[in-house]
Amino acid sequence: MIRIGIIGVGFMGYTHFEGARKLRGAKVTAIATRNQKKLSGDWTSIQGNFGPRGGQVDLSKVKKYSDYHDLLADPDIDLVDICLPTDKHESVVLESLKAGKHTLVEKPIAIDVKAANRMVRAAKNAKRLLMVAHVLPFFPEFRFVTDCVQSGKYGKLKAAHFRRVISPPDWSKDMADYRKLGGWGIDLHIHDNHFIGLACGVPTKVFSRGIVDDGMVNHVHTQYVYDDPELAVTCVSGGIAAGGLQFAHGFELYFEKATVLYNAGTLGGEWIADRPLTLINNRGKVTQPKLKGGTEWYSAFTTELQTAVDGVKKNSEPLILSGTLARDALQLCAAEAKSITTGRVVKVG
Repeated sequence: MIRIGIIGVGFMGYTHFEGARKLRGAKVTAIATRNQKKLSGDWTSIQGNFGPRGGQVDLSKVKKYSDYHDLLADPDIDLVDICLPTDKHESVVLESLKAGKHTLVEKPIAIDVKAANRMVRAAKNAKRLLMVAHVLPFFPEFRFVTDCVQSGKYGKLKAAHFRRVISPPDWSKDMADYRKLGGWGIDLHIHDNHFIGLACGVPTKVFSRGIVDDGMVNHVHTQYVYDDPELAVTCVSGGIAAGGLQFAHGFELYFEKATVLYNAGTLGGEWIADRPLTLINNRGKVTQPKLKGGTEWYSAFTTELQTAVDGVKKNSEPLILSGTLARDALQLCAAEAKSITTGRVVKVG
C-alpha cells in the first residue's frame, strides 16, 4: 500500500484528495495545512473553476499536520503530493526530496527555468522520483490523441494546432494576480507546451507573437519548429478573452490517414462542446470515438494519481509525469517570451 501525504489543502489539494478515493493500492494517510478549520474537516471554503464546492470531510483516519515539516518527517509516508501555490514549489520539493520522499508536485513545476533545473537535479541526486501533475494528458480526448500518435494507427502526424484561452478569472484572488503564476503564458499555456512535448516531441525552436505585461506573457501565438521540416505545429493560448468566454480549449491534428478534431469550453457560464472529439478518415467516414475514463469530476486526477502511484511501486518515473518533460515545457514558455520580445526565432533550452 502506497501511503500519500498531501501538503496544501486548497482547491487542488481537495481535488487530489477526492481523486485518491478510487486509487488501487494507495490511499491518502496524511494532510498538512495551516488552516485549522480544514484540519477539523471543514472544507466548505474551497471552490474552484470546476467541480463542486468543498464540504465536510471525514479525517478520522487521516493524520493531520499544521506544519508540513512534520509530514515530511513521517516515516509512514511513501509519496508526498505537493498542492501549494507555484511560488512554494521549489523550496518544498527540495525539502521533500531531501527527506527521502518520492514527490509529486502540481503544475507548473516552477516559473523559473533555473529553479526547475535545480529540482530535476535534486531528484536525480536523491534517487527519488520527481513527478509533475500535468493532468491534461489524462483527460479522455487528449488521451485519445496521444494514443493515436504513439500507436501510429493513422500514420505519421503531419500537422497540429492547439487552442487554450480564458477570460481574466475573478473566482480566486490568487488566480487574479498573474504575477504569482508567471502570467498566463506559463500557468495556462504550459498545459499546451507539456502536451505538445509529450505527443509531438519537444521542438528545437519557437517563433512567437503575443502580449507581454510586466515582463510576463499573457497571450501567445506560437509556431513550433522541428528538425522535421514537414511537421507543422502551432498553438494559441492566453488570458485576454471577453468575460463571457471563461474557458475554451481544443485541437485539430492531421495524420496521414485521418484528421482528429475537438473544441469545447465554457461560454456564458455553460459548458458547450461545439465539436466533440471527432475522427475523420480518408474515406470520408466521420465518427465520434468512444472515450475511456470515469465520469466523476475528478476522474482524470484519479488516473493521474494512479500513474504516480504505479511509478512509485516500480521505482520508475512515468514519462507522462516526468519532471524533465515538465522542465522542458517551462523552457518552451521561456523561449516564447524571448521570441515575442525580440521578434526572432528562438532556440529552446
